[in-house]
Amino acid sequence: MKIELIQNKVYFNNGVEKKEIHPFWLRERVNNKEYLDSTTQQRLYDPTFLNNNVSLNKVNINENYLEVDFNDGTNSKLEIDKIILEFSKEDAVVKSIKKIKWDSTLENIKNFKYQENFYNSEEMHDLLISFYKYGFVIIKNIPTTKNYIVEFANSIGSVRRTNFGEYFDVKSKPNPNDLAYTSLALSPHTDNPYRNPVPCIQLLHCIQSKVSGGLSTLVDGYNVTEDLKNKYPEFYKILTEVKVRFKFIDKEVILETISPLIELHEDKSFKQVRFSPRLDYVPILEKEKLDLYYQARKKLSEMYNSDTYRIEFKLEPKDLMMMDNYRLLHGRTSYETSEGERYLQGCYIDYDSTEGKLRHLKRKFNL
Repeated sequence: MKIELIQNKVYFNNGVEKKEIHPFWLRERVNNKEYLDSTTQQRLYDPTFLNNNVSLNKVNINENYLEVDFNDGTNSKLEIDKIILEFSKEDAVVKSIKKIKWDSTLENIKNFKYQENFYNSEEMHDLLISFYKYGFVIIKNIPTTKNYIVEFANSIGSVRRTNFGEYFDVKSKPNPNDLAYTSLALSPHTDNPYRNPVPCIQLLHCIQSKVSGGLSTLVDGYNVTEDLKNKYPEFYKILTEVKVRFKFIDKEVILETISPLIELHEDKSFKQVRFSPRLDYVPILEKEKLDLYYQARKKLSEMYNSDTYRIEFKLEPKDLMMMDNYRLLHGRTSYETSEGERYLQGCYIDYDSTEGKLRHLKRKFNL
């Protein structure tokens, strides 16, 4: 990719095609101190008030800069690398982190350890990179007093409050409004598929664990989806097309949304999985189409619940797990309340939290 000048016009050449860059597009990116606030990077003017007939009086490439004189009297030096980056249409910070698919053979994933000044350290940068690669991280030695999970979450971004509260206590209790608050085994699922939008990231902090069971389980929904697409393309297709209704009801709220079990981006790449068979309602379709859908959902469930894809581990007191609720399915094995207490605290944050934190740390440490 490169910038070229032809007859006083600026072109972007990606090696396949050459396109002229609109003069007004360049004018909007003028970064002189009288036009752009250095701290916030917000414009000090409203570009919609400018005359649309902006043109280039003079343009020159000087090393890594594009030097431009506009017909309205403005002149500026624009960084060529930044112009090229915008034309790549990619998020160079987050989207460039390649997902690593994993299954039950996963091992030797680095655990991170909480320490003083952790939130604004290079260690936190490495933690977020690992999170985007694998879909989860475990941080050890997190304080267990005063609902510290909230402080941890807010140190990255902002807690996503739900009807379960700012945070929620995960332990067996009488008259629960969710099976998570029992000692029963929980099969692989994603949280809150009935919300619009679904919370992106879940945090679970182990406060006490005096039981032999209650192991945490994780499944890489991204890996399962890719395998389903390759091995059972007809199943993959219908599960990305048919939208089902997810519904949650308790005494104070009814939450409902409609979505496919596998959601794709516009370019058909993986975006999100939703899976919670106790909460989904398939629409009325032609019998043949429903036959195929039920076969597809059953196969997907078999894969999610297979030993091939699942990892199991015990969260110890002071362990905090951060997991991608769009990518991973989580669950637990059953446990006996007579053995003692299993007590976790949970909360949610959204992607803008981790993305914003990662961009800040890259800037801070020039990474």
